[in-house]
Amino acid sequence: MSDKTQMAPVQLPHVTVRQLQIYEAVVRLGGVTRAAKALNLSQPTVSMQIRKLGQTLGLELLEQVGRKVQPTNAGREVYSNTGEILERVMALGDLASTLKGEVKGALNIAVITTAAYFMPHFLGEFVDLHPEVQPRLTITNRAEVLARLRSNKDDLLIMGQVPSELAVRAFPIIDNEMVVVAPPGHPLAMEKNIPLSRLVQERFLVREAGSGTRQAVERMLASQGLELAPYMELGNAEAIKQGVMAGLGISVLSKRNLPLELTGDHIVILDVAGFPLIRRWFAVHLRGKKLSLTARTFLDFLLGKSGTVPAIAPEKVDRV
Repeated sequence: MSDKTQMAPVQLPHVTVRQLQIYEAVVRLGGVTRAAKALNLSQPTVSMQIRKLGQTLGLELLEQVGRKVQPTNAGREVYSNTGEILERVMALGDLASTLKGEVKGALNIAVITTAAYFMPHFLGEFVDLHPEVQPRLTITNRAEVLARLRSNKDDLLIMGQVPSELAVRAFPIIDNEMVVVAPPGHPLAMEKNIPLSRLVQERFLVREAGSGTRQAVERMLASQGLELAPYMELGNAEAIKQGVMAGLGISVLSKRNLPLELTGDHIVILDVAGFPLIRRWFAVHLRGKKLSLTARTFLDFLLGKSGTVPAIAPEKVDRV
């Protein structure tokens, strides 16, 4: 091809990564005020950068709908591309750190709510070892964790039940000892080796349907021909703890989540046949995902907490 027939170089708009980060935060968080707070910037700075981005692209990116700021049709297209661009920029930074052997940069971890009691402590220890790591911890329910896993939003996800429907690698990290808890003074508090048939006669506080803990308990009871009739369904372990302490009923919770309540005699563990029920927490990522050096180092750190083990396929783990 001759020089005359070659296409002229494409003129790229002068858009900065920072402008894209700010725009992504405004749309994701639903407003300038929230984005400014999350990014530790002033509201005028955020507004100015959004305005500059729109002027550079020649597009109206946001519009006021009632009291809410929402992306325009063009703004939604830009937002979609912004996410991809920022992911590639982060991947480039991860690559540079890996090539230089540096443990630094972003570390995105998502955990189910029951793991929220120990994961911040592990992250704190890890950041003490590697101060240039920038952790981001998302705490949510199992359904959202699975959605994040499918869309590959995080470096690692921490859960108690490995999904069988997804191709993943799962690394057992630490034990999860599930116990039956009641308020002090409960009629069963002084009994020993309480049969499961007696337990199901009590008012039971449970997590939402699909929760790993609830499924584990229901399967255990079903193996004995018993069925749980929930008295009250609550959205997280903290709400269940409060309900137990208030005398609303009994429940099954992770012992790791109860140190303060047990020490203060606000909750008691019942002596129930078949309990404690030992499960595992797993660090999970999609099979084929290439972890950054920082994510690999954090995974090694977690494995060191339990002295385990190679990765295992989901069909080989206890999916309780």
